[in-house]
Amino acid sequence: MFLYSCGNEKVIELPEINHSEISEINDVSAGYLFYDETQTDSIELNRKNLIVSTNWLINVDKRLSLKQVIPKIKFLQDKKNNSSHKNESARNYYTCHDLSKKNLGFIDFTEVVYTLEDSISNATKNQIIVRFGNNDNITLNQKGKDVSTINSNSDNLFSDLNKFYTTGSTITLGFHEGLSFQDYIDYKILFQNKKSTPLKFSKKEFLYN
Repeated sequence: MFLYSCGNEKVIELPEINHSEISEINDVSAGYLFYDETQTDSIELNRKNLIVSTNWLINVDKRLSLKQVIPKIKFLQDKKNNSSHKNESARNYYTCHDLSKKNLGFIDFTEVVYTLEDSISNATKNQIIVRFGNNDNITLNQKGKDVSTINSNSDNLFSDLNKFYTTGSTITLGFHEGLSFQDYIDYKILFQNKKSTPLKFSKKEFLYN
């Protein structure tokens, strides 16, 4: 799906998802992260229409890398969180193309805390690190246990997670900075579809290189 920003000729290729649990949001304003080859870093942020007191719809071009996108997202989060006009009930969403409905779908990322540091070296006994690499592999790591590597897009991910998981464990997600935003959304949807599991996830997500 191509999304045209209001009053602008620029186009965003939205990430695609098979199904979204959220398809309608009221009281919104929108921000855009364009893929722009004319820019030095190929990314352009347009936030002039974002209103702090509203729900934010952040439209990210799926071709952008996480190294390009996440610093911009962190910037927007900080702006909203530090504003005196902040609305505590307002949420932040990524806009996607819901293939099942052939319409827009949304992924809530309000509670996600992004960090640009690789925190795997600080893993504790009760912390499981799931690293999504740029070579289609997923690596599971926990202090005192052998590293497990599995193929991405596989149900083995949750089978292996359940082997690692014990009561009190927390799962922290890490993503290679070279992954595209579409890759990131694909991995996020894997977990969204498994909400019925007893797994507990950290609000923190980190990038690594």
